[in-house]
Amino acid sequence: MEIEKKRYLFNLFLSSSLSSSSMAILLALIYVFFVNVASAEVASFTPADQILISCGAKSLSAIPDGRVFKTDHEAQSFLKTDEDILVTTTSADVPSPIYLSARIFVQEATYSFTMKSPGWHWVRLHFFPFTNTRFHLQTATFSVTTDKYVLLHDFHVNNETRPFLREYLINVTDPLVSLHFIPMKNSAAFINAIEVVSAPDVLLSDEGTGLSPVSSFSGLTSYGYQVVYRINVGGPLITSTNDTLWRTWENDNKYLKDRALAKSVSIPTSSIKYGTGISPLIAPATVYSSAQQMADSQTSVANFNVTWQFKVDTLFNYLVRLHFCDIVSKSLNDLYFNVYVNGKMAISGLDLSSITGQLASPYFKDIVVNSTLMTNGLNVQVGPMGEDTGTINAILNGVEIMKMSSSVDSLDGEFGVDGQMAIGSRSTVAAVGFAMMFGAFVGLGAMVIKWHKRPQDWQKRNSFSSWLLPIHASDSSFMASKTSMGSHKSTLGLGRYFSLSELQDATKNFDQSAIIGVGGFGNVYLGVIDDGIKVAVKRGNPQSEQGITEFQTEIQMLSKLRHRHLVSLIGYCDENDEMILVYEYMSNGPFRDHLYGKNLPPLSWKQRLEISIGSARGLHYLHTGTAQGIIHRDVKTTNILLDDAFVAKVADFGLSKDAPMGQGHVSTAVKGSFGYLDPEYFRRQQLTDKSDVYSFGVVLLEVLCARPAINPQLPREQVNLAEWAMQWKRKGLLEKIIDPVLVGTINPESMKKFAEAAEKCLAEHGVDRPTMGDVLWNLEYALQLQEAFSQGKSDDETKQSTGVAASPLVAAPSPAAPTIDDRPVSVPDQNTGPAEVRAIDEHSGTAMFAQFSGLNGR
Repeated sequence: MEIEKKRYLFNLFLSSSLSSSSMAILLALIYVFFVNVASAEVASFTPADQILISCGAKSLSAIPDGRVFKTDHEAQSFLKTDEDILVTTTSADVPSPIYLSARIFVQEATYSFTMKSPGWHWVRLHFFPFTNTRFHLQTATFSVTTDKYVLLHDFHVNNETRPFLREYLINVTDPLVSLHFIPMKNSAAFINAIEVVSAPDVLLSDEGTGLSPVSSFSGLTSYGYQVVYRINVGGPLITSTNDTLWRTWENDNKYLKDRALAKSVSIPTSSIKYGTGISPLIAPATVYSSAQQMADSQTSVANFNVTWQFKVDTLFNYLVRLHFCDIVSKSLNDLYFNVYVNGKMAISGLDLSSITGQLASPYFKDIVVNSTLMTNGLNVQVGPMGEDTGTINAILNGVEIMKMSSSVDSLDGEFGVDGQMAIGSRSTVAAVGFAMMFGAFVGLGAMVIKWHKRPQDWQKRNSFSSWLLPIHASDSSFMASKTSMGSHKSTLGLGRYFSLSELQDATKNFDQSAIIGVGGFGNVYLGVIDDGIKVAVKRGNPQSEQGITEFQTEIQMLSKLRHRHLVSLIGYCDENDEMILVYEYMSNGPFRDHLYGKNLPPLSWKQRLEISIGSARGLHYLHTGTAQGIIHRDVKTTNILLDDAFVAKVADFGLSKDAPMGQGHVSTAVKGSFGYLDPEYFRRQQLTDKSDVYSFGVVLLEVLCARPAINPQLPREQVNLAEWAMQWKRKGLLEKIIDPVLVGTINPESMKKFAEAAEKCLAEHGVDRPTMGDVLWNLEYALQLQEAFSQGKSDDETKQSTGVAASPLVAAPSPAAPTIDDRPVSVPDQNTGPAEVRAIDEHSGTAMFAQFSGLNGR
């Protein structure tokens, strides 16, 4: 009865006499009612915000799905522009009148919209570069941004001759949404139509599934999205007329890798039964009523996958939504199949009937795919389980692929609204490296200029003692300690006071051949004092402001630090405006030199573990050994020095910062070494102790792979060690890229534990990284695994040499890690300095593993 009533109204309208413009609008409105009647059980949704603008139009524009686009002045918007151009065409073959007009901007212009309700909103931008007398739109280059997101960056239409759409899904949290159109110099921006429309909250939840490994992924609502593909698999094109949320779904044929392997199937839309766990707003019944299934292979056992391939921007992560509905089975529990994304198992043994409880019932899965898996685009595959689990078949009903906003909230290109570059982008290495070198060059130039402009008393005011005094102002014996040459002792906690002549003698008058290191502060010389004791003498350069700052920081830090795994400060010199610090000499130099680049004898895996453990102990003490804690900020293999016994000691505290009291981070400019920089610190300029943890994760990969953190001479995908190694780790093939000298000598379980520790250190967000204490514990465990393995190997060799039969060599069993309340046991380290910090110095497993010392790996 309802259908007949609407048909009667439709026919009555056709016979009425109205103006042509009114006829067009009302015709479209009644037409959409008529079409919706023909679609069974279409879910209804009324958006709180529905702003539809036909840009540059002089009257209302009704489109086939029944919606009416208003002019710029009639819409709920405010357009701010100094100059814009309105153009129209009447001869173009377009699917909708909204493409017959456009606005052109030769300067930045802004549309502002007032929102009635927060939450998910569609932002749809319609473009058609039609020919006009005012501007050649096919060569236009411009950017489009919101106040938060970059939607288009330096965008141009590439001689496109047909209308096209860019569609975004954004979680609106502010009552005012702005769209900024920014033309490139000597170019223009243009837009034909704009939609800002509320989307239902049920459309996208906060939870999804991560890929490689498959795990829970939370935080989806914190991203912006661009719809790249929306595919009705096995079915026809679905236009906005037949989708409640005015979406368009393509047919999948052109994306199938091999059409001969797929066979389309469909049932009436009225047969689709939406369960309680899925809303019809997720996708219309037309999507779920069609599918592609495995074609008949004409073999006894079909064993192949159906594959869809999609081109994507490989710089970004993607949310892949897969739609399933079992419309092929005759009974429940007869269809089990696997789903793969980019070769990774996304869903194993999918049994739709056990999930939905009935046939022909929709189900969907959201999968987050990391950009590291995007080297060759994005592909989706379905295939049989390969087991006797029922009918050998696999199906897919729909695919949605949405680009996720980057670390700087960009959906196009590598830069955010404020010009900041996204972490992890492939050109970040080159761009930031160039920026750092350029900044250093400019800084040096400015420093030279500033040096000539300094007042005459600058040297005195910035001398060593002038900035030491405020730190120890309460110490009235400071000057006495300088003049008391008999004792050569300082009450500052800085150790021995050296005269300039002593250090000149020790370094042969700072001979160039004695230089063992160079930094922004100046040179480091090898010196010999007293009865042949070697020391490292760091002499400040008065022309380096960086050196002054780093010297002061070094003094502040080392005056309150004493630990076996931190380089010790022996003394200082403040004479004739010199700024000199004297350290213990580390005869085996930087850790890096023993890993690569210097042709030194290679370190064994056990040596590398012990050095890593020592370094971790030093950093753990920094973070926890004082009341406030210290963040090193420049952790790298060149700042880990080795003494004559290869004991590791962390050095160079010139960039260090006191950890914040009562808050989680220090807001500070980004400093450190590229390749080791914490991406969260780089992005937010918020330094935490977890920034050191990230850098240490890179150090661990250097230890394992024996290559630099950044090597621009390698192929692009290998330049950044952290990214490259983690790709191999996720593939389960990390052993393919380890230092060749370790092959055959390293216990696989030890390497696995070590690699897991590195991977956890390199988590994108600091909150997901372990503490240095936890890292230390895992490294201790990896060492114990290696020692047990080596002992077992040694026993086997002994038995073979004495004629005792030995069983085939296998990896040593992994000792169970002892815990207390699921936490590793903590013991004090006996190698700490001041007694007051010994109790909190270490989170070490050394003592706890003593009980395993008798293990021989058998």
